Amino acid sequence: MKTIYQRLDKILDLILDKRFRENKGLGNEIGYYIFDYDPKDELIVRDHIQFLKKKTSQENPEITIREFDLFHVMVNILKEKGYLDKVFQMEAQKGTEAILTPIKKTLRLANEDSDLIVEHIKYQVQPNNVVFITGVGKAWPIIRSHGVLNRLHAAVDHVPLVMFYPGLYSGQELRLFEEISDQNYYRAFKLVER
Repeated sequence: MKTIYQRLDKILDLILDKRFRENKGLGNEIGYYIFDYDPKDELIVRDHIQFLKKKTSQENPEITIREFDLFHVMVNILKEKGYLDKVFQMEAQKGTEAILTPIKKTLRLANEDSDLIVEHIKYQVQPNNVVFITGVGKAWPIIRSHGVLNRLHAAVDHVPLVMFYPGLYSGQELRLFEEISDQNYYRAFKLVER
């Protein structure tokens, strides 16, 4: 089994590979990848993502890594709609469980055609981008990773996408924090084997 550092060190060469960025050699599948990791390595992974973004922008300006932290995207949408303070008030009065459904409805997470998280990502992605999805653990249980991937699959299909996943991905099942079943997902490839 490789260490987290050995696995992270393989990512740069992969994203710099022209075939990776053009989604070639995948049997006509859209280039969606999952980098799964032990949740205890979260801070190491976050630091490495920042390193990858900086190194790529300095040495390969033709490639842009677009990072979308699901938690930050959610908070920003709630702020823009004027709901963030209302959510805090409702949570203080009724508890955390009471805010989950209203937030999901506000974000339109059940609607494939108007999911605000997907729309936010879709309209910011350009042809030279490599998309990084982060913040999966922070956004749970409001935003479920398999749902985002399923809805993004139809909206962002022209650039490679990597989800950094604090848990296990077997190639069929997502297990958040290595404990919580986050549904089956078959359309992504493992970016780097463990």
